[in-house]
Amino acid sequence: MIRMRLMLVPWLIMLALVAAGVLWSAGDRLAGLGHTVVSGTADVGGPFALIDQTGKSRSDKDFRGRYLLVYFGYSFCPDVCPTTLGVVADTFAKLGARKTRIVPLFITLDPTRDRPGVLKAYLSSFGPEFVGLTGTPDSIKQTAQEFRVYYTKHSLPNGGYAIDHTSVLYLMGPDGKFITYYDDTSLGADALAADLRKRMGG
Repeated sequence: MIRMRLMLVPWLIMLALVAAGVLWSAGDRLAGLGHTVVSGTADVGGPFALIDQTGKSRSDKDFRGRYLLVYFGYSFCPDVCPTTLGVVADTFAKLGARKTRIVPLFITLDPTRDRPGVLKAYLSSFGPEFVGLTGTPDSIKQTAQEFRVYYTKHSLPNGGYAIDHTSVLYLMGPDGKFITYYDDTSLGADALAADLRKRMGG
């Protein structure tokens, strides 16, 4: 009996590793690391109290009645952030009058450098529809956790730092509830605009 139990141990370990791998993959997809678009009632999003690019206090309740296309990043991001925001800007150009029903919301993960004035200058390159939000490191951390966003700071050889982060566009409904997310901007502005029109009912 003991020998049989010992023989089962490797199989049990392998089964545990497979299960862990499945859970890790599922976690990656929820965090936006996969390449799919999902919808449902996932526990994503929540209340926030931050400051916009004009220095005005803004909360999630200020945007009720309109859709939100939410992206977390930072203005010093060298590639992913400007590429994603560029896709969003192109998408809004294709939405026509419908764009008044949705707000592109950029929430910084670098509140130390991304103060309101910095965000205002940065977002002006993408269009007047964009709202940028910053705040204290704690308030940003809490908001990122609400949206299941991963981010971490790492040092650069020149003495500065960069931030690795989840690159996901979240679509929130007029009621503030999560609708879907887009985790790959290769979807393109045409496809994104088409999907948004469909979800907004026309």
